[in-house]
Order: sequence, then C-alpha cells, then structure tokens
Amino acid sequence: MDLASARREGQEGGDIVSEARTGKRFPLELPIKIHKQDSGGESSGVTGNLSAAGVYIRADASLEVGTPVEFEIALPPEMTGAKENVVIQCRGRVVRTDEPASGGKPSEARGVACVIDSYEFVRNT
Repeated sequence: MDLASARREGQEGGDIVSEARTGKRFPLELPIKIHKQDSGGESSGVTGNLSAAGVYIRADASLEVGTPVEFEIALPPEMTGAKENVVIQCRGRVVRTDEPASGGKPSEARGVACVIDSYEFVRNT
C-alpha cells in the first residue's frame, strides 16, 4: 500500500493520517558543529537537509535518541548576502539515528536527525 492509498483509507475511515515532518526540507550540505550537552564533547559533520523544524546531520558523533544537543550551522555568504558566514546556534534533541551503510568503517559518518527546539543567529563583533 502506498502513502496516497493509506491517506485515502484513513480519511474514509475517519482517521487522520499525517506526515511526521513539518515544513519544507532543503537539501543543503553545510558545515555543522555538534556540542553534546551531557558529556561536553564536540564533533563536526555536515547537514544532509535542513528545515525550520529540524536538521539531518551526517557526522561521526555517537548520539542516542532523546539526547539533548546544541549545534552551530554556518551559512556561507553566497546564501545570505552577508560578507562573512552567518552562524545559527540551535538547541534541540536527537529523534533518530542511522548507522553507516553496511560494510562501512566504524569511523564513517552516521545519520542523525534532530528536532530544533530553539535557535538564534550569532553576530560576529
């Protein structure tokens, strides 16, 4: 059964079927720094996609679902029209993790999906 069929079936039965994702996702590969709040560790990676509500990250960080995280995403000048990178500092939590492809090395990037609970733009002074 495909998604459209499931939605039709849900609507006919009176159930509401909804997409878990909210907002448009943009397939952007941007540098990201991840700060683990519980251990104080830091790792880096790249975004796989980004929306106002969340981000998918490819990084070597070992994060568990439910872990609170802080991360910084650097937007390059060509995206923002600024003279320098614009840094967005986000707070959120891990909602899904994907292990590297089978046969991958332990050091290869994992996929980490995070919901963004709050964010602010960091000004360089």
